[in-house]
Amino acid sequence: MKAIAELLKTLGPTRLAAMGAVAAVLIGIFATIIFRITAPQLVPLYTDLTLEDSSAVISQLESQAIPHEIRDEGATILVPGDDVFRLRIRLAEQGLPTGGSMGYEIFDKTDTLGSTSFVQNINHLRALEGELARTIRSIGRIVTARVHLVMPERQLFQRDRQQPSASIVLKVRGALDPGQVRAIQHLVATAVEGLSPQYISIVDESGRLLASGAGDDGESALATSLQEKTQMMEARLRQQVEEIVDSVVGIGRSRVRVAAEVDYNRITETQESYDPESQVVRSTQTKEENSSTLGRQGGVTAGNQLPGADGGQGGAGNRDVTNLNEEIVNYEISKSTKTEVIEAGGVKRLSVAVLVDGVYSPNGNGELVYEPRSAEELERIATLVRSAVGFSKARGDTVEVVNLRFAEAPDSLPPEVEASLFDFTRADVMRFIELGVLLLVALLLSLFVLRPLMKKMLTPEEPAQPMLVGADGRPIDAMAMADTQQQMLPEPEVEREHRIQWLEEAQAEGAVQVATITKVGEMIEDYPKEAVSIIRSWLNEAA
Repeated sequence: MKAIAELLKTLGPTRLAAMGAVAAVLIGIFATIIFRITAPQLVPLYTDLTLEDSSAVISQLESQAIPHEIRDEGATILVPGDDVFRLRIRLAEQGLPTGGSMGYEIFDKTDTLGSTSFVQNINHLRALEGELARTIRSIGRIVTARVHLVMPERQLFQRDRQQPSASIVLKVRGALDPGQVRAIQHLVATAVEGLSPQYISIVDESGRLLASGAGDDGESALATSLQEKTQMMEARLRQQVEEIVDSVVGIGRSRVRVAAEVDYNRITETQESYDPESQVVRSTQTKEENSSTLGRQGGVTAGNQLPGADGGQGGAGNRDVTNLNEEIVNYEISKSTKTEVIEAGGVKRLSVAVLVDGVYSPNGNGELVYEPRSAEELERIATLVRSAVGFSKARGDTVEVVNLRFAEAPDSLPPEVEASLFDFTRADVMRFIELGVLLLVALLLSLFVLRPLMKKMLTPEEPAQPMLVGADGRPIDAMAMADTQQQMLPEPEVEREHRIQWLEEAQAEGAVQVATITKVGEMIEDYPKEAVSIIRSWLNEAA
């Protein structure tokens, strides 16, 4: 303890205060680093939340004493990564987040006994709109959705009923294709009784009309469907060709366009054919008649007309015999009826254009040099493209493969894919960067701030140099005198002879000075009174 006390007394209060400040700074720095290293990593629990959902979620987190962080003005909530899935399950049990809409849980929070039918209908409409909005938000590119339903009230003794309608506002990432828009229309139409897809209007967040909802007729819907089928077919063929061509020329070094000419006419054809050679007897009808007629000579009298009269009277007569044969035969001739319906959407013609880049190879300086592809290679690519799209010469299809140099050349040759030992996510990389920055700052502070301070505090103080007085009574700075003497010393590079000569001269001068001082001392001892008077006169002159 005595040694420690002596050390503290030697350092002094100023150095002790400085050492305390340095220790506090060191403790703060390392405590911050340890806190950042041991602190749990926060990950998003939910993003794009409404203010209502954010308030409800934060209340649940605070009630469970779970650390959290709010960002993006309450739209994003961060929690420790180890608890994120558990918290989502618990919040889902509470029905959170609701997405800013109320579903069928509205009936769990209201008293159905004391509510009127009007309130029940309104709640049912709100619940249906909220459930549809949640279902639409489950689609990949859709961020938020608002659904408004118009359900006309059914009146008694009313013949014409007004059709229900709906309007939907979407906030999407990117853009929706027509097929996805029609899918949303049919999704809502099948969930609402009596609602038709053509009475659903859809608008995105920028105010762009995606579906009119004006009640399009069947022909317009058919034309829209055929156009979508054409676009889908072109996209499918383009993807197939790009997969084949990119595997040959490299990813991103080809451009493919497909134009399909589609027949939109719907043809219904009915044919009836008869085969005269193929006859079958269906029915036969035969009729045979025999008749005879006897003619008499003479006139017709009343006597020969009486019954029992002699027929032979009046002379001999003529006898006429008539035979009639009639036959009717009905034949059944074979008949074939053929009805052929050719639906719209048949491909009339295909046109495929393929643009490929050349070959880049490094030269002696390591620079990439462009080389065009050979005609044989282009023909092989064209053969692959014809097979991929189902080329038909009779249909008039065309396939063109052209080699041109792209405006943007590749920066380097494609690197070889190597299997990595560690797969880090973006969050892991950012964590490593943060820790590296903290360690670097701590190292710089230790080397350039703390180390000089500690060295200066632990270095003992040098005793004060005595003040020298010159012959004229003025003080002489010892440091300046030392510098002057240092400047008067010869350079280390001087030859040895010069050093020896300089030492001899210095010794001679020193001997002369010693002899002079000795002589002055002897004179003072011999004449003390005169020496005192001389020194007093010097002091008076100096004053």
